[in-house]
Amino acid sequence: MSDAILSNPPAPVRAKRRASRDLTGAAAVSAIMLALVALWQVAAARGWINGQLFGSPAGIYKTAQIGLTQGTLIPDTLTTLYETVVGLVVGSGLGIGLGLLLWFVPRVSGIAEGFSVLLNSIPKIALGPLIVIWFGSDMTSKVWLAGISTFAVAMISSCAAAREVDRDLLNLFRSFNAKPSMIFRKLIVPGALPWIFSTLRVNIGFALIGAVVGEYIASQAGLGHEVFVAGSLFDLNTVWLGIIVLTLMATLLTWIVQFAEKRIITWKTKR
Repeated sequence: MSDAILSNPPAPVRAKRRASRDLTGAAAVSAIMLALVALWQVAAARGWINGQLFGSPAGIYKTAQIGLTQGTLIPDTLTTLYETVVGLVVGSGLGIGLGLLLWFVPRVSGIAEGFSVLLNSIPKIALGPLIVIWFGSDMTSKVWLAGISTFAVAMISSCAAAREVDRDLLNLFRSFNAKPSMIFRKLIVPGALPWIFSTLRVNIGFALIGAVVGEYIASQAGLGHEVFVAGSLFDLNTVWLGIIVLTLMATLLTWIVQFAEKRIITWKTKR
């Protein structure tokens, strides 16, 4: 009996162990990052590396202070965040919706999925100039680029999710003469939710890349524009600051998606 309890502890015990492992992992990552930053600063301060060429943590901190108090760091961050979120929602929403609806027409599903694979294989940076010419250099073109970057992945994933539904459950629904609309609402969509949230987490990076690429090509605001200008001026501290803010933005959006997933997919087994 005791062996069974040890091998399969109660849910609260498993939750505590999981939280402890997560906390230990986060502490280890934080310690490694702090050590690397300290080593970087010491190397730049003592001349072991070229501070102008590689930047330094102290220089990045000073640049951040100037950007927050006198510069455009906050407006640029909000601009890129808006472009990323809107592109993510529109592109992923359309891709997921269309991919799931294709479950009703399986003959068309294979053709549409092949088209999505073809679209996903096109380098989005190559589409950038076309999108900017068609929609201008304002935020609209960046939203389009972010949306296009996420659409194909979302559609491919949702098509696969609808196709991989549990066949036994599907046959059970059909044995009770359930209508296709009921099967879609009660089985296909709930079964696809884990796939959908996994796709959203992946698409955060794609949406961010699309927005930044658009800002690189033609823009007057945004973190991509700021990094591009700073790089052309060899201002490495500003470049690093932009990279750090973009990383924090992606991390924040990922946490939001994970939080929503935990609240919505309550039946998902946690290990």
